[in-house]
Amino acid sequence: MAGKEELEELVFYVNGKKVAEKNVDPETMLLSYLRENMRLTGTKYGCGGGGCGACTVMVSRYQRPIKSITHFSANACLIPVCQLHEAAVTTVEGIGSTRTRIHPVQERIAKAHGSQCGFCTPGMVMSMYTLLRNKPQPSLEDIREALGGNLCRCTGYRPIIDGCKTFCGASDCCQANGAECCMNGEKGRPELFDRKDLLPFDPTQELIFPPELIMMAESQRQRTQTFRGERITWVNPVTLEELIQLKASHPRAPLVIGNTNIGPDIKFKGALHPVIISPIGVSELCEVTRSPQGVCVGAGCSLSTVRSVLEQLSQDLPREQTEVFRALLQQLGNLGGQQIRNVASLGGNIVSAYPNSDLNPVLAAGQCTLQVTSQGGKREIPLNKDFFVGFGKTSLKPEEIVLSVFIPVSKRGEFVRAFRQAPRKENALATVTSGMRAKFGEGSGEVEELSIYYGGVGPCTVAATRTCRHAIGRPWSEEMLGHAYRLLLDEMPLPPSTSGGKVTFRRALTLSFLFKFNLEMRRELREMSVVLGDEPPGEVCSAMRPLPRELQPCVQEFQEVCGGQPGQDPVGRPIMHRSAVSQATGEALYCDDIPRTQGELFLVVVTSSRAHAKIMQKRRFEQSSGAAGVVDVITAKHIPGRFLNMFGLEEELLAEEEVTCVGQMVCAVAADTKQHAKRGAAAVKITYEDLPDTVFTIEEAIERQSFYEPQREIGRGCVTEAFEKADQVHEGQIRLGGQEHFYMETQSMLVVPSGEEKEMTVYLSTQHPTYAQEAIATTLGIPSNRVSCHVKRVGGAFGGKVTKAVLLACVSAVAAWTTGQAVRCVLERGEDMLMTGARHPVLGKYKVGFMKGGRIVAADVQYYTNAGNTLDESILVIEKILIHLDNAYNVPNLRGRSVACKTHLPSNTAFRGFGVPQGMLVTENMINDVAMVLGRTAEEIREMNMYRQVSLTHFKQEFDPENLLRCWDESAGKRGLAIVPTKYGVGFGESFLNQAAALVHVYTDGSVLVSHGGCEMGQGIHTKMQQVVSRELRIPASLVHITETSTSAVPNTPSAASFGTDANGMAVKDACETLRRRLEPVVSADPKGSWESWIKRAFFQKISLSATGFYRGLDLQMDWAKQEGRLSAYFTYGASCTEVELDCLTGDYRNIRTDIVMDVGRSINPSIDIGQIEGAFTQGLGLYTLEELKFSPSGVLYTRGPAQYKIPAVCDMPLTFNVSLLAGSANPHAIYSSKGIGEPAVFLGSSVFFAIKDAVAGARAEAGLLQPFALDSPATPERTFTACATPFAQMVPETEAGSCQPWAINV
Repeated sequence: MAGKEELEELVFYVNGKKVAEKNVDPETMLLSYLRENMRLTGTKYGCGGGGCGACTVMVSRYQRPIKSITHFSANACLIPVCQLHEAAVTTVEGIGSTRTRIHPVQERIAKAHGSQCGFCTPGMVMSMYTLLRNKPQPSLEDIREALGGNLCRCTGYRPIIDGCKTFCGASDCCQANGAECCMNGEKGRPELFDRKDLLPFDPTQELIFPPELIMMAESQRQRTQTFRGERITWVNPVTLEELIQLKASHPRAPLVIGNTNIGPDIKFKGALHPVIISPIGVSELCEVTRSPQGVCVGAGCSLSTVRSVLEQLSQDLPREQTEVFRALLQQLGNLGGQQIRNVASLGGNIVSAYPNSDLNPVLAAGQCTLQVTSQGGKREIPLNKDFFVGFGKTSLKPEEIVLSVFIPVSKRGEFVRAFRQAPRKENALATVTSGMRAKFGEGSGEVEELSIYYGGVGPCTVAATRTCRHAIGRPWSEEMLGHAYRLLLDEMPLPPSTSGGKVTFRRALTLSFLFKFNLEMRRELREMSVVLGDEPPGEVCSAMRPLPRELQPCVQEFQEVCGGQPGQDPVGRPIMHRSAVSQATGEALYCDDIPRTQGELFLVVVTSSRAHAKIMQKRRFEQSSGAAGVVDVITAKHIPGRFLNMFGLEEELLAEEEVTCVGQMVCAVAADTKQHAKRGAAAVKITYEDLPDTVFTIEEAIERQSFYEPQREIGRGCVTEAFEKADQVHEGQIRLGGQEHFYMETQSMLVVPSGEEKEMTVYLSTQHPTYAQEAIATTLGIPSNRVSCHVKRVGGAFGGKVTKAVLLACVSAVAAWTTGQAVRCVLERGEDMLMTGARHPVLGKYKVGFMKGGRIVAADVQYYTNAGNTLDESILVIEKILIHLDNAYNVPNLRGRSVACKTHLPSNTAFRGFGVPQGMLVTENMINDVAMVLGRTAEEIREMNMYRQVSLTHFKQEFDPENLLRCWDESAGKRGLAIVPTKYGVGFGESFLNQAAALVHVYTDGSVLVSHGGCEMGQGIHTKMQQVVSRELRIPASLVHITETSTSAVPNTPSAASFGTDANGMAVKDACETLRRRLEPVVSADPKGSWESWIKRAFFQKISLSATGFYRGLDLQMDWAKQEGRLSAYFTYGASCTEVELDCLTGDYRNIRTDIVMDVGRSINPSIDIGQIEGAFTQGLGLYTLEELKFSPSGVLYTRGPAQYKIPAVCDMPLTFNVSLLAGSANPHAIYSSKGIGEPAVFLGSSVFFAIKDAVAGARAEAGLLQPFALDSPATPERTFTACATPFAQMVPETEAGSCQPWAINV
């Protein structure tokens, strides 16, 4: 092998600082190097696979051939450090900080309220920053594209776009010539932030590229570098000759340029390559050569470079010559995020030979060729059906290297089109892709050549050879196409158990794509003056029109504070999140950002690989304990106490004799590094004996009566009698899938034993530090006063960091107790998704009786939830479902029953809305069915059945629906295809959970320190508490600091149920009122004095400047035997109106516009409340239309990361997204007449679901299908396409149930 034995020196720069490293381990990624070696923790770990953008950095390189510097965004989790020689890396800390100056990008995202939990913010900042380095005045489309590879679970993206939009050039700002600037707003309407207050952006003041790196590139002779790690040797050759020699010596060694394929394989699939060759320094692989015949693009060129080259060619050449170029550009625009396209190479994309490749079908159809080389010489290989020979395999010889790809210009009469369908519109691996090329004779419609290739319908890219052969020599006609569809269906078989599932959908898409190609060709032939037969109708031709994608101006409406309110009183004003700037600069600390301590261990949990089995040999851990760096293996035997769940019932913390789901914790490995702990965990071998009668699905649980107790029932009136009197009775059902929390910060904790009196200090990312404290204490068998839990901030939670965080914290505490050393546990994304459960899947069955006029007189609803292998909080979930059974409707005879099904899946848990979003969807679907049966609109049926006056709920709680009706009326004034109301009860049904406490200190300089029981997780509770203190003490908010949430300061309180501000705000207010009473004599003695002077005087008078506050909360309770009670402090109301555009041929849709009207009482902070509404709506949009958890028939979760599980991205936000806070509302039951808002708006995302369903109903009506139809949630493209019942959907035969084992099961 080339290379020397002495250690290689790697030289690169980070934020202008030189870094020189000797022999870096090839498995060290830039992300871990930045965080662990350089303590630059602003760059976050979100997924480890380049799918979320949390780790985005800017990489800059000097290009010696063209004497210029290039800047590109990249995922630090995928960049091996040993690839960074002569590169300059810029992280979020490098562009600005609160200690020096903040960068305009950081400031604008913060001031536009684009940072909530803040975990994704540094990545957003760096994506935008890199765009500005390359294009100081970007267009709105540039911004949308730059952020396309970044995910956010909190905001709904609108405020992030608004902040970035301030950099747009004036010509692009409004997307319409002569229109009023979209940044100015309407005159007299208050704005969430003032553009005039923003720092100016001067692109000349950015960090320069290090001159030393330019000198090194220009003056030094480039040489091959070799880096050797524990398991891998990495070689960076610099000449083609060396590369050829290396490949001949190591034919199985992969060539790595972007590491977007090999890196994830090593990380997630356990692949191991003893030798890796990285030819990024081989100039021949990056050359681009134009000729009259086409363009030759180096195989090492990034996809972004390829895109730039093709865009330039498409501008320079006549349109008829650019058919292949434009088809490739179409695919490149949707392939991965910007960060991936910036590093992934063209050659790597081709030879990876993924079955669902975006580019390979187009390259093959376009008659492109590869130039390859080896020690045997050079040769050309056509990219055709013979090149792709199987899954991930090509006809290349092991020692051959792809030098370049030749893309030809197209000829007159030749047309090329590309098609794709994916689970998400952008940045998602495709379900099916296609490249199609047709060449027609001069002036005729006769097919001279036809090439059709597909991805996603076989083990590799496949050609429709027989279909093409049939068409060649025939005129392009409907008759020819009709036969082609049948041939194509026979030519593209897919076994029912094919990996990835969606078999019927995938096969039908091949037909839909051919039909779309047919429409395109008919249009081209018409333009060639070729006379065709009957033209398809206009609505069919609309299938050629792409779905709209241009973002439009959005409006946020809220009330200004009254004129008499003092200027320094911040309540009611749109105040920026108090940590937004530090989150945008990367200075905000999260749990895993806490510096490592000496002797600290890392913990990796070993989980069950079986769903229901006995542990036969639970002692075979010696392999792990003998592994390098492993200190101990923690088992159930190490637990000194016992683990109690939230309800005081004992549960098994680590499985000892039997496992009941895949992903159940069995043991944990503590080691000196994360890598050693992972390898130690992989070495643990456990022998199982499978047990019978596994239960995975709700249907299986019903069949076997596998239910948790108690089951719940509630109702009013007599449904049996009402059904007999109803004009019509209809029965139906709807199923909702689960939803992964996908908080950006995975479960994280650090347990530090003090070594004295059994004390434990616990830093963790949780919503409920009190429960963590209690559970750790009982697990260790020590009093709670020996355990102190600390939460600075949480990078998203949504209910998923209550019980699940505590389980992991207890295991970590046992490890710290056993070893006597600090123990850190941070789950990887895949581990987190596998182990921690999700939102409960629900099956709702209903029977509804109604009159001919549309009035519903009776409804009987049965809910089944899939609870998983432990009870967790499932009983509370089924209760909450029943409490919101009525939603906004006064149905006089109503009955609801709900059960939690016990299955062998990971236990599902609390999730924002706590079952209400599932239960309400069942109710609204029932309303939709009634409308379809009667031939009325769903909005008519909804409106006539709403509560109209002061009423009693079905559990006999009185409420006034006035504001509900106002929200409905204001949203119904907008155009749309679906309008949905919500009535959400706020507060804990368990009365003791509604209490809160606070501690307020005033120091002698006048500054105020506040500690309260709420955890900051993006909902802005600390900001609102700061506003409360400012008002109550009548001091500027700048004097108030909110410290971490700690059980040592404030005991016994949680954060959940949209009740955090209500409870903690009142506790903080109580403490402040106590302080004001104490200060009254001092203030009276010197009424013109300052706050600072009063505090000094009070101190010298020995007046206590510290006060506790307490809020008892309302006495909420429910008597399930009597089926009555008061379970909510009040109701939050809202309505959402959504318009979508649907492509019936693919199931894709675009959310054209959403208008939300929300009653939040008198908002304490409109910017935070609007942000919560938008974020909750977007999470609901994901629940109802996008996010799918897939389980194998043996209970293994397939969807364990952003590559398989798609949450909404920038491309999914409504093109117009308007939110209005209902004016003139008040709420006497909460602080300052505000209302809780974190959860209620989740259900409003269902307006997108019902708008899609309305569009589907329209398509079915055209085919004469007018009755209610099934459309389960989420309304994915697959389900939507199937429901449309197009001729192509009906051409594909359905697989008979039970005829084979499916790839995935519907749990």
